[in-house]
Amino acid sequence: MRAAIVETYGTPETIQIVERPAPTPGATELLVRVHASPVTQGDRRVRAGDFPGFMAVPGRLMMGLTGPRATVPGTMFAGFVLAVGDEVTEFAVGDRIFGFSMGGAHADLLVIDASKGVAHVPDGVRLADAAAVLFGAGTALPFLRDLGDLQPGDELLVVGAAGGVGRYAVQVGKHLGARVTGVCSPADVEFVRSLGADRVIDRSAVDWREDDQTWAVILDTSGTVSFGQARPRLTADGSLLNLEISLTLIRDMLLTAFSKGQKARSTVVLDEQEGVQAVAALLAAGALRATIGARFTLEQLALAHTTLEGREVQGDVIIEPMAAAPAFATAS
Repeated sequence: MRAAIVETYGTPETIQIVERPAPTPGATELLVRVHASPVTQGDRRVRAGDFPGFMAVPGRLMMGLTGPRATVPGTMFAGFVLAVGDEVTEFAVGDRIFGFSMGGAHADLLVIDASKGVAHVPDGVRLADAAAVLFGAGTALPFLRDLGDLQPGDELLVVGAAGGVGRYAVQVGKHLGARVTGVCSPADVEFVRSLGADRVIDRSAVDWREDDQTWAVILDTSGTVSFGQARPRLTADGSLLNLEISLTLIRDMLLTAFSKGQKARSTVVLDEQEGVQAVAALLAAGALRATIGARFTLEQLALAHTTLEGREVQGDVIIEPMAAAPAFATAS
């Protein structure tokens, strides 16, 4: 099988495509023919060794000192089940599935534990679309629904509404019944509006921090909003949700954790089966629209990383098809 490998941190040119032996699934595992896999900012960070702020040292300790320990990149996938382990009961050969792999998805074949973050792709949903939405929707849903306790009729502000999480936060917020305001660059205003935003703020023309409106939840996907900046624009019991954890944010979280009123919050989204199943339910309900901006082959993975770094596309960057579909597959 073909597989991408990254042995040292660096530019996209460090990515190589090599031939490797096909893996064999264990008793609780699935062998998957990968059809599509996104290239996310998380993939870019790991490839480049770009761990921001106070995570610079811990990031290297966790991921690898001079290069990624998981040399085959790709943290999410969608594809067909080719074989199942003896103890697997919830999946069968031929099933269309998607999920978190936490490495190894940028290859023709992938072995994954059936009890981990994997679920069936709903009927009528294309595999590439399922792969595309998982990162953004899988992050936005627990942040907004669980951490922010977003309720029908609440006002939601998404800073960075055209980004990898932001464009799905707009859709998830609408599904949860909120009135959504998106903040983005002028080039993305119509794109964000097309996702269902009730109001779009062109950040080059208007500073949302000087707006008259207040929001029950402010989701900062950009890592640029401090709690001090957000407080005047939050309702009395509103929450600022930050995707990026910093020492300043940790301080603000501690200061607000045990008092009433406004909160600073963040969390780590785990690659659990429940989360993938929740995204599958959103797809089945028609609540999510994949926003694929560019498609590449596996051999073009370095170009896909370069495109992602240059922010040259509006939407998700997808690697597909990873390999020819198996003979039993009738739809992708």
